[in-house]
Amino acid sequence: MNPPRSESSAAWFAAAIETALSALDQDGRRRRLRPVALPGPRLVLADGRQLIDASSNDYLGLAQHPALKSRAREWIERFGAGARASRLVTGTLEATLELEARLAEFKGSEAALILNSGFQANAAVLPALFELGGGRTAKVFTDRLNHASLHAGCAAAGVKQIRFQHNDLAQLEELLATHAAGAPAFIVTESVFSMDGDRADTAALATLARRYNALLYLDEAHATGVLGPQGRGLGYGLENTVVMGTLGKAFGAAGAYIAGSRQLIDYLVNRCAGFIYSTAPAPATLGAVEAALDLMPLLDAEREKLAARGNALRARLAELGIDTLSSATQIVPAVLGSIDAALAAQRRLEAEGVLAVAIRPPTVPAGSSRLRFSLSSAHSDEDFARLLAAVAVLRT
Repeated sequence: MNPPRSESSAAWFAAAIETALSALDQDGRRRRLRPVALPGPRLVLADGRQLIDASSNDYLGLAQHPALKSRAREWIERFGAGARASRLVTGTLEATLELEARLAEFKGSEAALILNSGFQANAAVLPALFELGGGRTAKVFTDRLNHASLHAGCAAAGVKQIRFQHNDLAQLEELLATHAAGAPAFIVTESVFSMDGDRADTAALATLARRYNALLYLDEAHATGVLGPQGRGLGYGLENTVVMGTLGKAFGAAGAYIAGSRQLIDYLVNRCAGFIYSTAPAPATLGAVEAALDLMPLLDAEREKLAARGNALRARLAELGIDTLSSATQIVPAVLGSIDAALAAQRRLEAEGVLAVAIRPPTVPAGSSRLRFSLSSAHSDEDFARLLAAVAVLRT
């Protein structure tokens, strides 16, 4: 028999939530979900307004590509709407294994493993890897501006991060020389940083990893599909490297993958909790990924257009006196400083018909709130010209 329920028995919980939300409101850091009627290069909002979407990570416009939609439907017809269970429970589709083999070939690795999301991959794979290097005592060297999912993976493993200044490989080498002698070590970083839009020197990182007997773990979320030969990423061809990439950005679908040795993938199937205890990705998602892999070698013109648009936007923002940091990719930050300034800029730009979302702490360091422009080759030339004109409202 269940005990009687009291309306006030969890009053402390509701009060704590209200206090937390009020604090976020006061700091200008509360996030709210915005209803969207239709996604795409031009968003249709629930109220019928249209905005040029300069915030999504659909860098090549594949999320709306007919081939991906058609292949997703084909996989649903063949395999159903859902995956039903973990791959270790009811088996793995032969088609999924074939797809992973194709991803491995695309990344120049022996094998690949698909997971449900990039956050899940980093948060679950890193602890499994650190087990091999001493668990909590593993020597883990991380870039200070790493994505939250990489920090989550380190936290889940209970390791103490040895952080180096952003992209400062001279400091990284000093730290490796001091702390990594005679011990297994890991270097964990991104190839393209999601908030600054700059690139890591992946070849130099791989050299350091070899020199200090370290394993390089490279997050290629924002490079996959966009950079490297035929969009294969900045980690393509690197040895002694574990690569994570996402399938919901330039690939236009959803999920993530780990690429590396056959031995590594076999180990993760047995020791990566995020893989073992998660229902497999839905068939429609995998079908879309298959179609995206077919298209990737054919999209050099789109990648060139994307690079040119990044250059054009950086030049325009520089004319307006706005700092774009060291951006060198399709991600272009417009750093405005305070939270209030970034939120006001987002509203002004939206009034001009462009969506570029304000990014605030803790996603970025205090004092560096910004608009994050995330460009796409799918924007029409007319819409991109409108975007370049609209940023005049940000003039400092």
